[in-house]
Amino acid sequence: MSEVTNEKRAPVLDPIDRVSEIIFGLIMALTFTGSLSAATAAREEIRTMMFAALGCNLAWGMVDAVMYLVGTLTERTRNFTLMRRVRSAADPREAQAILADALPGQLGTAISAAGLEEMRRRLATLPEPPGRGRLGRDDYVGALGVFLLVVFTTFPVVVPFMLFSETALAMRVSNAVAVATLFAAGYALGRYSGGVPWRTGFAMVAIGVVLVGFTMALGG
Repeated sequence: MSEVTNEKRAPVLDPIDRVSEIIFGLIMALTFTGSLSAATAAREEIRTMMFAALGCNLAWGMVDAVMYLVGTLTERTRNFTLMRRVRSAADPREAQAILADALPGQLGTAISAAGLEEMRRRLATLPEPPGRGRLGRDDYVGALGVFLLVVFTTFPVVVPFMLFSETALAMRVSNAVAVATLFAAGYALGRYSGGVPWRTGFAMVAIGVVLVGFTMALGG
């Protein structure tokens, strides 16, 4: 049983998901910092903005962490269900069809019958899977990582308002940090996809600016 439940631990989030979480948190923070007026914002208003941005991202991080656990549990239960279906199939061809249908994209049609049969035989040698998936310590650590990733995205764009008493200067520094973060996120996506990193970085900056404007226009 332990061989089934102790799955090979994958990264908590793939590069696309990690960048997405960073962008979500950053946009949420920018909707607050962007609402300030450099000419009229008082220290009390700035303090309120900082607490509101942090509180919003704390809530967003909690939601994302919980949904990470829900997704992990759902996927694990689905895998156990798939294994039972394959093992209980009436004949090898039916089991192969189940495996081919479960494979992502065009992998199901690309893998030969011999390859599918090898997969079926390997699954048949494993212990009987549990009735449903369960969450373990690593899953909760992963959820904590998701939470911290979202929350810590807030700080780089808020810290300038703690360091500089001049609101206009703080806003310029905050926006510069936000642009740099967006570019770095896009650059990482570009490298991951095999594209042109710097071009993807600039594209992400443009997309981020549009999304922040759109969110603010809708009252976000």
